[in-house]
Amino acid sequence: MKQFKPNLIKAALISGGVAFVSTPTFAQESNSDSIDESNVEVIQVSGIRGSLQRAQAIKMDNTSIVEALSAEDIGKLPDTSIAESIARLPGVTGERRNGRTSGISVRGFNENYVGTSLNGRELLGMGDNRGVEFDLYPTEIISNILVYKTPEAGMTTQNIGGSIDLQTVKPLSAESTFTVNGSFEKNAEDSPNPDFDNSGHRVSVNYVDQFADDTLGLALTVATMESPRQEQHFRGWGYADVNLAAENTFNDDGDPVWNPRRYDGQDTVNVPEGTVVLGGHDSFQRSAMLERDSIAAVVEWAPTEKLNIQLDALYIDFVEDDVRRGLEEGGAEWGTSAYTVTGVEDGLVTSGYTDGFYSVVRNDARRQEADLTTIGINAEYQINDSWSVELDYSTGSVEKEIIDVESYSGVGRAGTDGRSLSARSWEMTSTGVMYSDHPTADAVDLTDPTLIRLAGPQAWGARPLLESDAQDGFVNQPLFEEDLDTIRLDLKGYVEWGIVTGVSTGIVYSDRSKSKDNNGAYLTAPSYPDDAAIPDVLGVVNLDFIGIDGILAYDSLGLYESGYYIESDASRVQNDRLGDTYTVDEELITLYSKFDLEMELGDVWVRGNVGVQVVKADQQSTGFSTTSDADGYTIATPVTGGADYTDVLPTLNLSAEVADNQFVRLGLSKVISRPRMDDMRPNTQVTFSFNDNQITSSDIENGPWGGSAGNPDLRPLEANQFDLAYENYFADSGYVAVSFFFKDIKNWHRDTSIIADFSDYYVPDLHQGSEGQVPVLFTGQVSSVLDGFEGFVRGYELQGSLPFDIIHDSLEGFGLFASATFMDGEVDPAPGQTETRIPGLSEESYSMTFFYENKGFEFRLAATKRDQYLTEERGTSLALVDATKQGGTLVDAQIGYDFSESGIDYLDGLRVTLQAQNLTDEDDIQASSTDPRQITQFQSYGTNYLLGFNYKF
Repeated sequence: MKQFKPNLIKAALISGGVAFVSTPTFAQESNSDSIDESNVEVIQVSGIRGSLQRAQAIKMDNTSIVEALSAEDIGKLPDTSIAESIARLPGVTGERRNGRTSGISVRGFNENYVGTSLNGRELLGMGDNRGVEFDLYPTEIISNILVYKTPEAGMTTQNIGGSIDLQTVKPLSAESTFTVNGSFEKNAEDSPNPDFDNSGHRVSVNYVDQFADDTLGLALTVATMESPRQEQHFRGWGYADVNLAAENTFNDDGDPVWNPRRYDGQDTVNVPEGTVVLGGHDSFQRSAMLERDSIAAVVEWAPTEKLNIQLDALYIDFVEDDVRRGLEEGGAEWGTSAYTVTGVEDGLVTSGYTDGFYSVVRNDARRQEADLTTIGINAEYQINDSWSVELDYSTGSVEKEIIDVESYSGVGRAGTDGRSLSARSWEMTSTGVMYSDHPTADAVDLTDPTLIRLAGPQAWGARPLLESDAQDGFVNQPLFEEDLDTIRLDLKGYVEWGIVTGVSTGIVYSDRSKSKDNNGAYLTAPSYPDDAAIPDVLGVVNLDFIGIDGILAYDSLGLYESGYYIESDASRVQNDRLGDTYTVDEELITLYSKFDLEMELGDVWVRGNVGVQVVKADQQSTGFSTTSDADGYTIATPVTGGADYTDVLPTLNLSAEVADNQFVRLGLSKVISRPRMDDMRPNTQVTFSFNDNQITSSDIENGPWGGSAGNPDLRPLEANQFDLAYENYFADSGYVAVSFFFKDIKNWHRDTSIIADFSDYYVPDLHQGSEGQVPVLFTGQVSSVLDGFEGFVRGYELQGSLPFDIIHDSLEGFGLFASATFMDGEVDPAPGQTETRIPGLSEESYSMTFFYENKGFEFRLAATKRDQYLTEERGTSLALVDATKQGGTLVDAQIGYDFSESGIDYLDGLRVTLQAQNLTDEDDIQASSTDPRQITQFQSYGTNYLLGFNYKF
């Protein structure tokens, strides 16, 4: 049988030409004749074009549909963040969080539905769930990134969205080098908070060498960084229906025209029924500093030609400190009963003024600390010329703690006589709201240290734990711990079984555990019941982006850590503390077999693989069932739950070279994503209303019982998918491709309400009315996560890479890479709800990179654009809640010079670059899904600049 012969240029790029690239799939997937090295030109290409050529070679060689990204040099991806680099790939979009691209969606599914691995091993994230926060992983350790859009049977990280494999260097086949990278970072916006800096730095050292007659290799990376961020943030509480007056008047046509309550007898504009108005806001200036230290090592040992042993280790320590200083203020309807509307447009109040609110001056601070350790060892033994056996073991752990302090101050403690109300005019804008002076009331100076006191100006408190005026702050302090141990045994061989040219089979065992302790406490100042002056005022924070002069700044985290506040354990009265404390354990046993295929259909050579994966899951979880007694205190009972089941996942990938370097690829597969770990908790939170009308009601909608729950029985999300692609590689770094995909979702999870029996929670003499009435109903509604919902996602991807020198020699060095993705999709809504969107899906997304690279000079302009999508953000108690982002366009630029082309010997190996991130200062905006004028969140970050160098000894 005629054997497939790889393209010689491709082989050179993958093997000898760029030896630091790690692409084990070439040897595993191809049953090729040995390449005559005398006919192969070893191509040493670096920089942008070298990166594109290597990525294209990997993409061409793979039988799956993949996207590839290759480092420009040792320790140098094209961006400062792995997330930013991945987000430029076709079919992939990035999501900014607090000013950094962190989340990643692949084909419309966010990172919770995307598998991530490091050198083929599943990688733990540092977030609340399975998803990886890609900006927390150092770019300096990465040589290649592969995004698998179609799975293979041997991949244990296959997911509905896809899989992302981060690959490090293989030191025995890599170029010996000692490389130093560094950069100075600065944001275009000065820090609005006096205790935070606006500059940072990055430094890394990469060392690769071989020893003991090239049988022992070492690759070591040490990296440290400090990265600042600045943010202006408006958050609207929501939009309430205007509370119309009891009387109504009529217009000239005889139709009723409603008027809202009037302020001080002033006339108002006519307000149609159904008009909504901003209910309040909390807006702040945020400053943050992310500090990360990383150590990565790869040790490769080949004591004989038959045995290869590789040890990988990665340690990451990160701390992010941020402060959010601003105001929390109620507005019309939700903050004051008297207000005047001065403008209405199409059902939205666009301007008005209120009689005032006791403004809460917020000095909030958050510290996130996390440590990640992952170690893997792999031993491969060549049994004979055709067969090899491989044993792989890895262990990983993550610990993450968040301390989030809220600190309240204002014009005096709640209930104090003679306090000043903050009365203002307001006008709605495209970024939220803009305030100005009230037409008659005097402004309150919130920067006056003799006026502003450290005490809660609103009557917030948690009875019976606190008096209603005793809450001067709050601290959320969740603690996450996660461990993952995996052992894998594989047998691989080359065979001649007709069209089957290779076989691989194996077994994988993984044991994963994740726990969350949802700690929290109410904070009361030691001066209670009096108020006190603010200790150690740091200065003033300007809030002119919403039209307010400013507020006083102080170090609330420092006060908390010094023991200044009196703490009251929130779990005593908040059911969601122990109700969101859990441990989830998950054991998976995976068996797989994969057969490599090679055949000739007419004059067309076809390669591919077919296989099946069988996954046996055993998931168990522990937590608490919580309710409250008649006095409001929490009653907690330990609970457990779990399930075991088996999934069978077939895959087929075919790649036909229909013409020279032109491929048609087909993928058919069944894929799953493991359930979100916070959804797998067994916890239930039971509520009981002691209202007599509800206790005696026979209407379940108005009954006394209610609650929320996790679901430890959840099955994986599941989809059958079809992929078809055409790829034409017309130059070493030039190609065009078009692909179509369809994902038939057979099992999806939705938050929904179910009817539950609360008989087990009934306590005589407790769950009764004021006159001893026993509840009429012992059933009620519980919100939970259920599976069984169906839907689809489909889309088209267009992409191309064009080196301009194929147009004319005078354009040598110019190039363009661009892609566009068009998708639609939905999932059945939960009963009684209308939400059908997929988290992370934008119907349109675009990416473009224009570059010039010649004689040492390089320039790159890159832009990504996506439209509206569903995401999540932290809400009450730092829990994740759904949110809608409007999308936007991010533009980055880079200019640099490689002194290796200068002819100056002592500068040989030096490259200097200047980068600008978020060049156009794009904002993040969230709004109502029905009216984009109803802004619920606006964030502006400013442009970030980095001056960097790369020196290769």
